[in-house]
Amino acid sequence: MSEQAVINLNPNPGPRIPICASSALAERGKGVRFPVTAWGDDAVAFAIRYDNVVHAYLNRCAHVAMELDWNEGDFFESSGLYLMCATHGAVYEPETGRCAGGPCRGGRLHKIVVEESNDQVFWIPDEYVRPAIA
Repeated sequence: MSEQAVINLNPNPGPRIPICASSALAERGKGVRFPVTAWGDDAVAFAIRYDNVVHAYLNRCAHVAMELDWNEGDFFESSGLYLMCATHGAVYEPETGRCAGGPCRGGRLHKIVVEESNDQVFWIPDEYVRPAIA
């Protein structure tokens, strides 16, 4: 797998935290969940691969703070074009997290900066999403 250029929009990046091997994320397949602390509370985030690029988001619907996946790691709806909230039916663009339809219209998922290098996927904490507190 070739190295991908990553633009880090986070002005104060924290350490790179491993999520999984690159091979664990199949194109439009199951996502990989990982623990985080969001706004000081225990939470879950997830990483997916879409158009051969890894994206990660906090696992909270923009409509109501519910996890999106209906079975662990199942984030894509049947066409594989959108991420979908199993509870509310809201659909999100995989590359931006912007709501494309449903009750969260105008909302978006909280995007997490990720890097893929040396066949590994890493995430970088931001001011809201930090490593899980043990």
